[in-house]
Amino acid sequence: MMLVPRRNSFDLFDDFFEDDFFPKKERNLMRTDVVEKKDRFILDIDLPGFEKEDIKLSLNNGYLNISAKTRKEEKKEEEKVLRRERFYGECSRSFYVGDDIKEEDIDAKFKNGILKIEVPKKELTNKTKEVKQIEIK
Repeated sequence: MMLVPRRNSFDLFDDFFEDDFFPKKERNLMRTDVVEKKDRFILDIDLPGFEKEDIKLSLNNGYLNISAKTRKEEKKEEEKVLRRERFYGECSRSFYVGDDIKEEDIDAKFKNGILKIEVPKKELTNKTKEVKQIEIK
């Protein structure tokens, strides 16, 4: 089994849109270290400024989906924000962990702004999936 991050559509044009008009907030969100051990994968995901309640994990069709949402701080009437670099809003990432992984197999802990997820390695079964060809016109 291999742990593979799902690419989002904005990844295709990251280099093209790199300037002040198209900031790359997504690149700085959910920075993830993936470590492979003999029996499991360990993901360490940076989520500074988020609370445990703001983070959601789900498993859907072999994809481990991680989403986080943070709320903007209310500014006081007499304050004027000169620069805003911290992220407010929603972000998400997905990793393919395999069809044989169940929710109860995954262990997740959140401490000091880091979400640590452990996903066991499962032996690949001899299931052969039908490969569907796409006609080229």
